Amino acid sequence: MNTEYELFSQTTAALAVVLLLVSLISAIEAILEARTAQGAIAWAISLLTFPIVALPLYLVFGRNRFDGYLEERVEIEDQTLKLLRETRGNIEEHIIAPSTDFPLYNSLYNLAHLPSTTGNRVTLLINGQATFDDILTGLASAESYILFQFYIIRDDALGRELGRVLIDKAKAGVDVFLLYDEIGSRQFPRSRLYRQLRMTGVNVAAFNTTQGRRNRFQLNFRNHRKVVVVDNRMAWIGGHNIGVEYLGKSKRFGHWRDTHLRLEGPAVLGAELAFATDWRWATKEHLPIDWNFDSTAQGDSKVLVFPSDPASEFEEAGLMYHEVIVYAKRRIWIASPYFVPDRAIISALQLAALRGVDVRLIIPDEPDGPVVGTANWSFTSELLPAGVKVYRYQGGFMHQKVFLMDDDLAGVGTANFDNRSFRLNFEITALIHDQAFAAQVGDMLERDMAQAFEVTREDVANKPFWFVFAMAAARLVSPLL
Repeated sequence: MNTEYELFSQTTAALAVVLLLVSLISAIEAILEARTAQGAIAWAISLLTFPIVALPLYLVFGRNRFDGYLEERVEIEDQTLKLLRETRGNIEEHIIAPSTDFPLYNSLYNLAHLPSTTGNRVTLLINGQATFDDILTGLASAESYILFQFYIIRDDALGRELGRVLIDKAKAGVDVFLLYDEIGSRQFPRSRLYRQLRMTGVNVAAFNTTQGRRNRFQLNFRNHRKVVVVDNRMAWIGGHNIGVEYLGKSKRFGHWRDTHLRLEGPAVLGAELAFATDWRWATKEHLPIDWNFDSTAQGDSKVLVFPSDPASEFEEAGLMYHEVIVYAKRRIWIASPYFVPDRAIISALQLAALRGVDVRLIIPDEPDGPVVGTANWSFTSELLPAGVKVYRYQGGFMHQKVFLMDDDLAGVGTANFDNRSFRLNFEITALIHDQAFAAQVGDMLERDMAQAFEVTREDVANKPFWFVFAMAAARLVSPLL
């Protein structure tokens, strides 16, 4: 008995030492690599004080740098640029060179590693019916290949309708590549639709953020992109996922307010490059498509496709938002379902309003989570005194990720106005420099504001006493939302 007790004691002591050593190493890693001082301090104290609880949490949620993906992206970009130089579809005549006339392009180009291009046609798609009708029509026209990527894919009426088109195209000899996030679409691999797609020749892959030695336990990363490409002629980017709720058919959410767009022209290459890099990460194979481009201009819009990810040196999505806020001279209107920004973004919004810019934020009046909703009120209370206008949308659940800067630059994509999109998610946004398109976006956002109420300082002041503490608590955990 004594021998068994001694063995148990020795084993327990050894495990405790290992736990403390791993926690110490993790605390040092958090101090060296955390992107915010608050995060570094919080993780270090937790890991050294409560290692048995904090260590598993850190392994899952602690890191915000995704390892390995950046190398894949650089290789894809180099390979594609080489292919473009060798093919007949050269798009160099459409590339916008750096210029002092519009320096915003210079910084965003350096972040995106993609150039802005002229010669594009952009079509604004408002809400689910218009979006999926347009995508279905585009898919039906495919002759060579289809790239199809969504964060959420459900085996419901909408998923099956799109799936039938993909299956028919695969049977007709079109190469179809489907990519999904394994956490956002966690039920999809067990669905009948998934099996049908694979059995009929559709190339299906999960992005799988947990692959790679240092990413193994990191469930906190998400591939949040929604990209469809047909034959390098057309691309779709925006906020919708594949599910009937995005058509407004959810009993929980009711009307679903969302925005997508269709691109035609040289900017389609940016969407293809983002998909190709994700496909390479997911499958360890190059995307076998023909990269030839028709260099004929399709329209007059200047477009920069802006992918962002947690593997890069900079927080690209956050810096993109920060740059357009700082650059705005007349107005900056932002619509997002999640409003949980960092300190730098809050300061930029305050300063923009103080210098006379018309700063407006449109967020849902009923967010899809109480903590997110409470955090919204906390940040709102800071912005109102500076003159920022905050509108809470009441026409259903608002899910669009849209911004409008001045009268000529608009952004439509997948990046929310929160720390998760800034630091943890793989996102993609189309930036359109075109007065006519910006006017359409402005009209759309004005209609949204007509279905919202403007928050006043009295609205915040009249909140019950306990709500002040709830706002403070929500702010503490906001970096994790």
